[in-house]
Order: sequence, then C-alpha cells, then structure tokens
Amino acid sequence: MIISPDDAAFAALLCDSHLRLTGRELVDPAQPDPARWLYEAAPFCVLAHDTQADPRFVYANRAAQACFEYGWDEFVGLPSRLSAEAPDRAERDRLLADVTRHGYASGYRGLRIARSGRRFWIEDVTVWNLIDAAGVCHGQAATYRRITPA
Repeated sequence: MIISPDDAAFAALLCDSHLRLTGRELVDPAQPDPARWLYEAAPFCVLAHDTQADPRFVYANRAAQACFEYGWDEFVGLPSRLSAEAPDRAERDRLLADVTRHGYASGYRGLRIARSGRRFWIEDVTVWNLIDAAGVCHGQAATYRRITPA
C-alpha cells in the first residue's frame, strides 16, 4: 500500500475505523481538510502499519515523525517492530495480537526507541484495526498524545 502524507482516502480509513471501533472521533468532523490537518497539524501522534507478516509503516503524521526522528520517506516502509527494542517487542506483539482479536485496545504504555537511540515511553495509547466499510483489514493504527523520557 503506497499512500501520500495527505491521502484523503487513507485519512478517511483512519478516522472511520477509529470511530467505528472506539466510538470516538479521531478528527473533529468540522475540520475542512481532515487529511491535511491529521498529517500536518494534529497535536497527537498517529502511526499505521500494513498487514504483512512483518508489518511495515505506511503512515506517520508529523507529530509521530518528530517523536521517532524519522522523515516520511524514512518512516514509510520501515518494519514497525523496529519502533521498539528487541526486549520490548514481545509486549508489543501481545498488544497487536489482542487488537487483532478485539478490534482495538486503549490505555497501553510502551517503551519505544527513536532513530538517535533515545528511549521514551508512549502513554495512553489507542491501537485499532484499520477495517474499511466492507470489513477488509488494511493493517493497524495507533495514536497517543503523551510521551515521557525513559
């Protein structure tokens, strides 16, 4: 799946699946250009990966890029498992398996690593399946507002 940072169809998938599964809006419905706002101006991080056996990031808004210290071209295509160090990947894998079974999970806290090696906690994370209106799963997405240094 190849998308652009402000892809309206992908932003709709993020927003619609989030609302359907969590009951909460990801973006204010009054926002005139939700895709652009979500990518450029959202005051929270949003990431998404595909459905490959070793999932790869397909989306990271500017807030997530700043958090992980990768630009769009470096982030997209990166195996999502590399966002956590090896000892922390088992916990991340359990979370993603739980999301696969139940549709979403919230309240997660996990240790992550930036490109520079800086470690940080992502907190109060919501992870959800990217399921379109026809029931097809396109991957999983995550959003969070808080990070703290490790």
